[in-house]
Amino acid sequence: MESISEFFRFLTDSKDIIQYGGLILVCLIVFAENGFFFAFFLPGDYLLFLAGLFCSTKQLDFPIFIVALSIALSAIAGSFMGYYFGKFLGNNLENRKNSWFFKKENLEKSKEFFTKFGGRALILARFMPIIRTFSPIIAGTIKMNLSSFTLYNIIGGMAWGITLPVAGYFLGQAFPQIINYVHWIIIFFLAITTFAVIKTYFSVKKNSKVTISENAK
Repeated sequence: MESISEFFRFLTDSKDIIQYGGLILVCLIVFAENGFFFAFFLPGDYLLFLAGLFCSTKQLDFPIFIVALSIALSAIAGSFMGYYFGKFLGNNLENRKNSWFFKKENLEKSKEFFTKFGGRALILARFMPIIRTFSPIIAGTIKMNLSSFTLYNIIGGMAWGITLPVAGYFLGQAFPQIINYVHWIIIFFLAITTFAVIKTYFSVKKNSKVTISENAK
């Protein structure tokens, strides 16, 4: 039991993932978090940022363009996996019972978010944990046109997968000592993403109430 909890602790520790798993594990984590509903808990934004930061200090010894492009392609590929999962098996999630790996409310939030923003949700959701994981699944479940999905998926994947690592890289280049404050960076990203999710949730909830009210008239 202790070894299992230690494994999950490792999977959620961005610093360990980068230092011991390298770029391959980073890409696998990104692929899973963008495509499998049970991988929503994996680190996202701050993993990408720290990958760029560690790249600047050579703890991740790859050129930054290789790191950023690899992450972006992994995110795009992961979302394609989520799309096809949603297309063929997504309806089964509606009847799935809640568990540690699956919360139906996460699916409903993502569905409302997708309904509000349409295809743009695939771009916006990249920067929002949990919703990022479920959006491609929702797109597949509602049988979104594949060419439209592909366009939004590529734009969102490239924007998210390149922006954060490159930002981390240049910040590390400008302030090398920042590597000593990794835990504060993680806390900062958690605070920002949590705020974004909560704000979007209440925004979508308010929009849903307005729509219901208008339909009732």
